[in-house]
Amino acid sequence: QVRLVESGGGLVQAGGSLRLSCAASGPFFSINSMGWYRQTPGKQRELVASITRGIDTNYSDSVKGRFTISTISRDSAKSTVYLQMNTLKPEDTGVYYCNADLRVEVPGTGRFRSLEVWGQGTLVTVSS
Repeated sequence: QVRLVESGGGLVQAGGSLRLSCAASGPFFSINSMGWYRQTPGKQRELVASITRGIDTNYSDSVKGRFTISTISRDSAKSTVYLQMNTLKPEDTGVYYCNADLRVEVPGTGRFRSLEVWGQGTLVTVSS
């Protein structure tokens, strides 16, 4: 079973930094993209940053220039995505969810399909 395990959330003062990590493990063939989403009370979950094929990055306007997403793939069945968050602001507060779009084999067919997986979420609180 494919799993995403997040870590790195916590409480930080405005202007500070945090680094989130998300480790993907399990039986997948490859990773199409990984990303971080943020959710605050009363709002929909929104994309913060994503990385596709380990190269192409995309950021929400609110975090451009402050956040950096990167990924390390140790082998075809394990990969970690990081979100370095600098110059944090109180409005960055929220639960951050890791997301992965994976390519997995359909058992017994030799074919592949996409599988979207979410992490359990990690709370980031930025105090003013």
